[in-house]
Amino acid sequence: MFYSPCVVSLIGLVGLRQPFPGVPLAQSQTPGSIVSIARPRLVLYAQAMNAFPVSPDKESQLAQRMTALGVSEADIEETFVRSGGHGGQNVNKTSTCVMLLHRPSGLQVKCQATRQQGLNRFLARRLLLDKIEERQKGYVATERAAMEKIRRQKRRRSRRAKQRMLADKAHHASKKEARRPIFGD
Repeated sequence: MFYSPCVVSLIGLVGLRQPFPGVPLAQSQTPGSIVSIARPRLVLYAQAMNAFPVSPDKESQLAQRMTALGVSEADIEETFVRSGGHGGQNVNKTSTCVMLLHRPSGLQVKCQATRQQGLNRFLARRLLLDKIEERQKGYVATERAAMEKIRRQKRRRSRRAKQRMLADKAHHASKKEARRPIFGD
């Protein structure tokens, strides 16, 4: 099987010695020549790719965190739905939004942060592990208390509190008025 000369010439223009890392060059091959790539070489290259479009380090950290929390891939139910918002036609027509359900705990996570389904799969797993860790470590109570505090701060003041605040403002203004220098004619 031969690839078109324009695709193969990129190998010669860039000056790469190997079209795919880990796959040896044919002995008669020179940069810029037409390369024939057999199917087994492509299969070897495909096997070296990661499950998610992130670095192997991030993927291994995710796997380590999953094992540390006792979560396996078999416990996770993954579904893909159409997402909305920014991203244009890609977001509106393809199922880039990822929904994960952790069957043992019943926790559900939805991620549509990026336009790529693979990256959303990775980010959704991270979110799910965060939720599981919060539940296991007992962060839920403190987080709920912080949310309640924000809700109280945003709540509208009562009529009496508003009258007291306005009275304090008027008192403060009268003190400042008394401190003003008096200019005579």
